[in-house]
Amino acid sequence: MKPSQKQTQRQPHFSKDSAKKRDFSAKNDRRSVSRTARIETANTKKSAVNSDNKFLAKPKAKPVVRASNQPKAEGEKLQKVLARAGQGSRREIETMIAAGRVSVEGKIATLGDRIDVHSGVKVRIDGQIINLSHAQKEICRVLMYYKPEGELCTRSDPKGRATVFDRLPRLTGSRWIAVGRLDINTSGLLLFTTDGELANRLMHPSREVEREYSVRVFGQVDDAMLARLRKGVQLEDGPANFKEIKFTGGVGINQWYDVTLMEGRNREVRRLWESQGIQVSRLIRIRYGNIKLMKGLPRGGWEEMDLENVNYLRELVGLPAETETKLDVKQASRRPKSGQIRKAVKRYSEMNKRYKK
Repeated sequence: MKPSQKQTQRQPHFSKDSAKKRDFSAKNDRRSVSRTARIETANTKKSAVNSDNKFLAKPKAKPVVRASNQPKAEGEKLQKVLARAGQGSRREIETMIAAGRVSVEGKIATLGDRIDVHSGVKVRIDGQIINLSHAQKEICRVLMYYKPEGELCTRSDPKGRATVFDRLPRLTGSRWIAVGRLDINTSGLLLFTTDGELANRLMHPSREVEREYSVRVFGQVDDAMLARLRKGVQLEDGPANFKEIKFTGGVGINQWYDVTLMEGRNREVRRLWESQGIQVSRLIRIRYGNIKLMKGLPRGGWEEMDLENVNYLRELVGLPAETETKLDVKQASRRPKSGQIRKAVKRYSEMNKRYKK
């Protein structure tokens, strides 16, 4: 019997393993096609949404352009300039700036602003324009002045009374700034400088610069009282004490003491003694830091300090050393005699009296 056509055709032989491989391959192909289709569809939808939705595309940040009327980022820090102009310490001025009290060219200043003091920029504090000519970089100068009793520590007095600034040498383009104050009935050493930052640092209580006074007291002083004054007593504006108290002489109930303070609150020496029932009849400041009142300097006389002493004060409060001086180095040893200074003081006093009449 002839085999049929179906029988004569050789049927391909598939094993179970090859069938499983074929089915697995087909599934993988379908999955790959499906995955590719999904990715393409998602990309198409994403591009379509991005093209329609403007908020999804973040615009590139534009560079900040300063307005032409704003100060350039060149020059010195604003607080440094104002401190040199005698408007306060850097920290105090930073507080003013943060409070919005300082403006530059009519716009409220911010911390970090810089200005060029030579550009004619207008700076105001609380609406009042500040003279920046005093803040221009110049040589730091310091004067020692022997303040007499009866002079006020102010630039001008409405009643026409004498002030400590009346006798000082005239300056061009800068001004003298008093380092602290002495009340009208106190005499002695008073420092003046052209550097506002130096003045403010020397006056700040955190620097703890020693001030020594020679004081004549009226009353019975005992050891217990001196111990209380050294330890500290409570005044109206807080606790206070003398760092050192040294007896220097006297007769009866009029006695002289040298006392040292680490700060300069208003009438602090007098109030400390008064807290113990003792009256101060005479008060003279004789030392500020290591700067002593010069012997032979008459009341109302002044002496400009040399570079060594200027840099001592600057180092004391953490300022860089000054490298220049207005003093003639060759004539530094030729100090004017006390008699010459007294004659100059007397001549000035007579001229001042005639002028006020």
